[in-house]
Amino acid sequence: MKIKPIRTEEDYNLALIEIESLMEVTPDSDDFDKFEILGMLIDNYEAIHYPINTPDPIEAIKFRMEQEGLIQNDLVALFGNKSRVSEILNKKRKLTLDMIRNLNKHLNIPFENLLGEYKLSY
Repeated sequence: MKIKPIRTEEDYNLALIEIESLMEVTPDSDDFDKFEILGMLIDNYEAIHYPINTPDPIEAIKFRMEQEGLIQNDLVALFGNKSRVSEILNKKRKLTLDMIRNLNKHLNIPFENLLGEYKLSY
């Protein structure tokens, strides 16, 4: 088993090909060890070269609404009234701590997605 660090895009592409060939290996085998190590190397390379930025809180809310098939009126109970829902979704008003708690509790949006910074649109 010869594994080396992933330093270049070419190394990365070769590692992807290699890990794909190991997808069907059985646990507790040498090939499975190679699969796990390659996975860690690929994850590390991707974290550095292809970071995934978390969405701003409003985009996270809109994404969850789309996933759940919700409309603005469905958020009235969480935000207080229709105009507040509109103001929040159009970035005219910031989320309050109570709103964040409600979104986490009722829509299961993680706190870390709701606590990010975003600019208001005036």
